[in-house]
Amino acid sequence: MPEPTMVAETGIAGTAGTGTGTGGTAVAADYFQSYSVVGLLAVVGVLFVAVAFGAGRLLRPVVPTPEKLMTYECGVDPVGEGWAHTQVRYYVYAFLYVIFAVDSIFLFPWATVFAAPGYGATTLVEMFIFLGFLAVGLLYAYKKGVLTWT
Repeated sequence: MPEPTMVAETGIAGTAGTGTGTGGTAVAADYFQSYSVVGLLAVVGVLFVAVAFGAGRLLRPVVPTPEKLMTYECGVDPVGEGWAHTQVRYYVYAFLYVIFAVDSIFLFPWATVFAAPGYGATTLVEMFIFLGFLAVGLLYAYKKGVLTWT
């Protein structure tokens, strides 16, 4: 039968070698205590924002006029219809740029994993598959005529 021991850092008695005791409870309490600090900070932040919005609502003057209720953009009064024709091709170029810019960000973590021992061949194959998907997307955009400037 194992003899009782005292855990030095927690001061909690347990049974040596059986895995039963209250030593795990102390670890769990420390674990949840660190999260309780984060939770308390989140509650204080939400309360701070709620008090600020409530004070703003109570202290601001409310005098609605037709001018204040009118649509406002860039200091210009709205005239005419709300619809305007825009060229979609500029958005397509911007969208393609964002796709390739975000995809290029994935190259940096890949390069660090590729340098790690034992991962070279696997990560190389995965990156070629990834670049293949990008090439297929670029070929599709080219075939649809998206990349031709008119």
